[in-house]
Parts: sequence; C-alpha cells; structure tokens
Amino acid sequence: MLSLKEKDKPIVKKLLSAGCCARCVLRFCCVSVQAAYRRPHQETLKELQAFISDTENGKPQDPKAVESTEENNKSHDAAGSEPPDDPPSKRAKLEPIVAGAPSEEDSAAGVRLKDEESSVCVVCLGILQELCGTTQAVKMADAVKAEKYEFDTLVLSVSLPAQLCVREHSCWLHVKNQLREKSAAVDKEDFIQVKEAFKWILQGLVSKELGGIAVVTRSLFEVGVEFTHPETDVDCHFLASTCPDCFKATKNKQSVFTRMAVVKALEKISEAKFLKHYPCPPVKPTSSCSSQDVQCLHVSIFVAGRYNKFCRSLPQTPWLIDGERRMESSVEELIAAPILSSFRADGFNFSSSGREDVDVRTLGNGRPFAMELLNPHRSRLSKVEMKQLQETINASSDKIRVRDLQIVTREAMSRMKEGEEEKTKSYTALIWTLKPIERDDITFIDDIKDLTLDQKTPLRVLHRRALAVRQRVIHSMNARFLDSHHFYLGLKTQAGTYIKEFVHGDFGRTKPNLCELLKTDTDILELDVESVDVDWPPSIPE
Repeated sequence: MLSLKEKDKPIVKKLLSAGCCARCVLRFCCVSVQAAYRRPHQETLKELQAFISDTENGKPQDPKAVESTEENNKSHDAAGSEPPDDPPSKRAKLEPIVAGAPSEEDSAAGVRLKDEESSVCVVCLGILQELCGTTQAVKMADAVKAEKYEFDTLVLSVSLPAQLCVREHSCWLHVKNQLREKSAAVDKEDFIQVKEAFKWILQGLVSKELGGIAVVTRSLFEVGVEFTHPETDVDCHFLASTCPDCFKATKNKQSVFTRMAVVKALEKISEAKFLKHYPCPPVKPTSSCSSQDVQCLHVSIFVAGRYNKFCRSLPQTPWLIDGERRMESSVEELIAAPILSSFRADGFNFSSSGREDVDVRTLGNGRPFAMELLNPHRSRLSKVEMKQLQETINASSDKIRVRDLQIVTREAMSRMKEGEEEKTKSYTALIWTLKPIERDDITFIDDIKDLTLDQKTPLRVLHRRALAVRQRVIHSMNARFLDSHHFYLGLKTQAGTYIKEFVHGDFGRTKPNLCELLKTDTDILELDVESVDVDWPPSIPE
C-alpha cells in the first residue's frame, strides 16, 4: 500500500493517463516517504492500479489502512534498511474493472498502464525508471573504485536536462485544479524534486556496491552523474522567443538552455502564454535520457609550510615569456611535484606571503607558502608521512629547502594573506656607489627610523600591476662598510616595499631613495630576504 489519500485518486488518474511514471506520480502527490521510492517501480505501478481501481469499483480505500501504511513506510526509512533489488521487468496493465455495465464516460476515463520498458515517462524522461536501479549504482561504484580515492563518506549529485523543468511545469498545470482541491496551499515547490527522489533510490544501492560506505547529504567526496537528452533544445526553444532576456549565450556553455535560465523563464512566463506554446500534458518523448560518465570529486586539501631559496637563478613560479620557458624550473614546481604525487591530486594552486625576484635568495626561517590541491585522491597523511614528504622535497634539490610542512584548513590560509601588508620583512642588500665612500659616510643610515616612501609602481612590474603611488615604511636600517664603493645595507620594512627601487630610485619614481640620501648614484648588486615576519604556519619542531 502507498501513503496516498482519497483526494489523490483523480491526480493519480490524470498523471498516469498523461504518461507519468509511478515515481513521478508519487512526487506530484507530495509523497515524502523515502521507502516508497525505493520499491521496484513495477510494484508501485501495480499498487497505483489497485488504488485507482478501488474508486472505479466504488470501494474507497480504508483510511486506517493508509495511516498504517504511512507508519510502516516511515519505520522502514528510519531503520535504513537496504532497498530490494529491482525484479525482472514485468508487463503491468491496468484494465478498467467491470462492475456491472460501465458507462461510455467511465470507459473513456479508464487508465491503461503500458509496459514501462517501452513507455518513457513524460516528466522525468526515464531517470526515475530504469536509469536509477542497480545498473546505475554499479556504474557509479565502479567509477569510484577505478579512481582509487580515499574517503569515509560520499554525497551523490545529479545533473538533469533543463527540459525536465518545462515538462514538470506542464504537468503541474495539467493537475493544478485537482491538487488545489486536495490542499489550497499546495504549490509546485511542494513536489518532491527528481534529484531528491533519484538520491533516495540510489544511495542505498551505491552504498551496498561500495561495501557499506555511508552515503550522506554532506561529504568531502562527491560522486556525480549527468543526464542528457537529445530533445532539450526542442522542448525549451519556445522560451527563447517568449522570454529572450533570460537566455544569453556564453563561451563555456554548449547550449543557452541552462537549468537556471529555464527556471527563470518559467517564473516569468504567464500560464496562458505557456499553454499557447507548449502542450499540456507534455507529449510523450521518443527516447529516454542518457547517462554520461560518472564524475568523482574530492574537495581541495591545503598544504602549507615555509621555503628557503638558495639560488639566484630560480624564479618563484614558472617563468614564461611569449609561451617560452626562460628557466628550467621554479620554487613552485620543485615543491609541488612530490606533494602532488603523494596526495595524487589532479592539480594545484600555489600562493605565498609575497614573492622574491629570480635573483633574490630567501634565507632565515623562510617564506610562508600554501598549496591548494585540486581533487586529491588521497586526503590524509600522518605526521610521520608529512615529515617524510618534507624530506623528499629537500632531497630533490639543493636550490630550495622546506620546513614546517603540514595540512591546514582553508580558513587558516587567510592568516598568510593578512601578513602580506601588516607584517614586516627584513633584508640584506649589497650596495654599489658611484662616488667613493668612507666608513663615516654611511654611519648616519643607522639612525634613520620609520622612513616613509612614496613608491610609484616600478617600471619592471608595470606590465602586471596597476599604476599607483603606494606609501611604504622602512622601519630601520643599518650599514656595514666593505670598501670605497661597496657596503651591506640591512633593512626592516613594511611588507610590500620595493627594495631595489629604494636603492636606485627607479628614475625618481621612489622618493626618498638611497641615491638622494648618499648624494650619489647607487645600485643593488645582491639582495637576500632574511625573514618574513608572519607567524604562520605554526612551527613544527625538527
């Protein structure tokens, strides 16, 4: 027995006559008991036959039996019992039951149920028929097993053809009066969605195929299937002419009839205009939907640490000019390769607290960095494994070194970015002067505190940064004399200060600058980052 009431009978009758499948009939009747959808659809079809036949025979269904059935179905849901396997397809026909001599009107109203294997539902286009059984569950489970993901739970997702919205709207208009008689408050939004019913049916089957892995509503691991239909554009085409502002072509979309655009158009179009351009109920489709490849996706994992760079010919990120590589490697690539391999990720995004030029070393405790690992097939490494991964990176090259390697959360990433402008950085620069100098000529530099600079965007980065004047502060400096044309300059500055431009002036684009302070041309020969004062990620004892 199904959890249906007497007022549902005319609705069930009209929907079956229109060509709806048994599960879509339940959806339109707002049946929210999950167990009802998990039953083989042939059995549900037979029960719907019996349900409406009672009316034709003048035998209303016992309300107590209905209530008892609802309670049993709810208990079945709560217990989480496994749905039974779909039995072999059987021909199920509903002939009008003869009770005496039926009138011609009764005969015309009689519902004849066709073989579901040959009759595709006019609303779900077969998705809630043969496309949501054991075969589909096995296909999804096999895809997961082939990718060899590590996960504890999973969530199902489904992408549907846009015309399902159109066909559902048509059926809603077809039975709206009967639905309103059942309940004045009922609306189209009260129906059980195809996606929801599909998940109710599949979750137990997929879980069984994966050895009992829990299929939940929220998970880090998603298994999705997309359904397409060859008649999507045909079904939706009238909306493009009646609501043209809802459909805009985009480069990434193969069709303008996206689900969101179709829903927007259906909200806008009047009932009369819809009925003028689209049949009600919808015409029977010539084919069912097709299931595309199963897609598996794990949410990103974030790995953070600090790196040192000991080479003056190594860029932080791949250096490409006009599509050609200028350097054979980069800090990013040397760090990323072992990490990608360990987590078996499809890709990554690299970020850091600032960046150094290709000819600048990063010493001291290193520069904080983080990597977003895209679709990692492995999501957990122990502390020992992370330590081994760090050692692998460090053994792969003498140009870099990594420390404090650890898995972090997305939220913790903001700590690194906050430090870019708020924290300080320390540098050591080797300075050349055009005019000969003596030790006493540079001693005044040690006394300069909190020197404010106006720095116009440097010429060397103008191609990638907007033209602007930025104020930066040099908190302190110290000078160490080498010879008449060279000295070491130590600086502690606000993050984001352009050190090279402060030294040579950048044709007057940075003021004041070291040339003005020493009253001679100066240039920078070497630059080292000594510290990046961002207290993140947390230090890990060696």
